[in-house]
Amino acid sequence: MKYQNPVIKGFYPDPSVCFYNGKYYLVTSTFQYFPGVALFESDDLVNWEQIGYVLTRENQVMLKNINSSGGVFAPTIRVNNGRFYMVTTNDTTHENFYVYTDDIYGEWSDPITVDQGGIDPSLYFEDGKTFFMSNGADDDGVGGVVQCEIDIKTGRKLSKSKCIWQGSGGRYLESPHLYKIGDYYYLMAAEGGTEYGHMITLSRSKSVWGPFENCPRNPILTNRNKAPYLIQGIGHGDLVFDKNGDLFILSLGFRQIHKWMPYHNLGREVFLTPARLTADGWITAGNDGTTDEFYEIDGSFTQKPLKEYTFESTDFGIDWCFLRTPDPADYTLTKESVTLKGTDITLDMADSPTFIALRQRDHFFTLSCNVSIDSGEGGISVYMCESEHYEIAIRKRSDGSCEAVLRLNIGGIKHIQNSIPINGSSAALTIEGDNFNYTFKANGTPLGTGQTKYISSEVSGGFTGAMIGLYAVKGDAEFKGFSLKYNENAVYN
Repeated sequence: MKYQNPVIKGFYPDPSVCFYNGKYYLVTSTFQYFPGVALFESDDLVNWEQIGYVLTRENQVMLKNINSSGGVFAPTIRVNNGRFYMVTTNDTTHENFYVYTDDIYGEWSDPITVDQGGIDPSLYFEDGKTFFMSNGADDDGVGGVVQCEIDIKTGRKLSKSKCIWQGSGGRYLESPHLYKIGDYYYLMAAEGGTEYGHMITLSRSKSVWGPFENCPRNPILTNRNKAPYLIQGIGHGDLVFDKNGDLFILSLGFRQIHKWMPYHNLGREVFLTPARLTADGWITAGNDGTTDEFYEIDGSFTQKPLKEYTFESTDFGIDWCFLRTPDPADYTLTKESVTLKGTDITLDMADSPTFIALRQRDHFFTLSCNVSIDSGEGGISVYMCESEHYEIAIRKRSDGSCEAVLRLNIGGIKHIQNSIPINGSSAALTIEGDNFNYTFKANGTPLGTGQTKYISSEVSGGFTGAMIGLYAVKGDAEFKGFSLKYNENAVYN
């Protein structure tokens, strides 16, 4: 059967995967968004359904007042003796910790910290022992992939932290994962930085403690020299065998807004690339060491399109998310409407505005929603971070009347692009997206456009992607008739 990449669209970076009891489970990073660490399930590695989040309680993760792209970095999911473990880094507090559950659909434990620094932690289980690794410096100050043995019940170190590999020579070594296949321990990591030089590299050893030898064909997977090509940034991957014994890499990557324009606004997405063991005991991936848009693989499945997102068709605890530490009292969420109680906190602050958002999943879409306010301002934002976001909104004037406004925020410049008076205190707001522009309308009247390239990682920096959020400031706002439809078959301009 044929599938198309990415297999999970939108801002779902740093995928990690495991297989248990006939199903695949995958987690991704969430940074400053709450709940933390998105959790997916699949029967075929192609169609993924988000079944929840791992970090659903504030005592599991500290997100208060953190900067954008701080907070929860790359997670790893593993299963051992029927128990699932998710290990991650809070980069703001510089803590590596893990949580666990015996019910993948239920709550996860309180966090258990590990006294080893670095980022992108991972776990490896063997013969009753647990090995913890991260990218950082060992107890002697040697930098690279660092490993120790831990007591999985308490997180206590049972050995010194030792550097076991320093990569293949690329910058920004990250994302170490350890596997035992046959006689070898394979250590896979990412190098080159999570931008256009990203790559997946490999080493192997006969011992869990090394020494590890580099694969002679490193990098085993990268799109860094594949141009002109929409798919770039391939890296930070995890290996998994499918039900037929075939090997795959699930990695992050991103889609440029155009093959000749190096900007990406959807964030880092999840790509699936076939891999295989070679005769000399190494691993190769893709057709030529790169990730393509389409692949033919064994299996009987139909790749599902993106659904239409409405209040009725979505789960507020799964599809939607919040910034940092939301106050539940500010949100009334039903299948018919959403009512937001706005505070003085705005989208320009590294705080918790009244804001509930969906990830933008593809470039071409049409969004419509009826918005009404009692005071202050309420509307819809295309949001990347505090400095880069566009919003179409209704707000009160000083004379008590209302207007619809389009505000463009780029690099700290806050510009009212257009405004029109409206009758009463409600209006039908729409946003139409393509690969180059967002077009904004109020009651059918065009208010202007905002270019997608300014809501991109190349402009904003950081590690997140565009979000489509409902928000309120200094008053209540009610949202009804919300609809977000994607056109996945649209042709790029």
